[in-house]
Amino acid sequence: MSRSISCGAGTPARETAGQVSQYADTDNVHSSQTPGSDADSMDTASRGQECPPHTFMFPTRTYQYRRRLPHIQKFNRPLFVTFCKLLHNQFSERARYLVLKHCIHDHGKRIDLHAAVIMPDHVHMLFTLLRDERGWPYPMQKILKMIKGTSARDINRLLGSSGPVWQDESFDHVLRSQESLEEKIEYIRTSPVRAGLVQKPEEYSWLWLKP
Repeated sequence: MSRSISCGAGTPARETAGQVSQYADTDNVHSSQTPGSDADSMDTASRGQECPPHTFMFPTRTYQYRRRLPHIQKFNRPLFVTFCKLLHNQFSERARYLVLKHCIHDHGKRIDLHAAVIMPDHVHMLFTLLRDERGWPYPMQKILKMIKGTSARDINRLLGSSGPVWQDESFDHVLRSQESLEEKIEYIRTSPVRAGLVQKPEEYSWLWLKP
């Protein structure tokens, strides 16, 4: 099975990373979904960003949950996750700060977040699931549902609107053994540059990298 989605391009950022608090108040590739919720091509910044094709393969060591498509979690492996805005219009700068706040909220609690970037109409995250008191990884479905649900609520409050903000599907890619974590971090770090939003990654206010 192969599936891809595309998201539109954005506009340059003009605020600083320090304003986040001001607005606070693979072996396998799979498609997961969270109810009521809303990436970048290396060469298509002018036409928007596109999620790469995703193919499902059965793993050897997993536990899983199922909605429309199978979703696999593997122990101790970084996950590259992308989810997109439901509508084609772009997030405002204030809305992007709200989304970033919710993406980093569970760092050190349920996930070890390596990098995240909030693009004008989609999000990239790279993280490793932490384990609960029984030794099981926290379910990615619940983590994404929480991120998308709480950020949608805050965005609707900001805009005085209601209804879903995110597309139902989220695309996750388990890093293969030969894939480099550093390379994926660099991909996220340079996403705003490839999209033509800034000239240097550090100029983009909605980029978070693990210290």
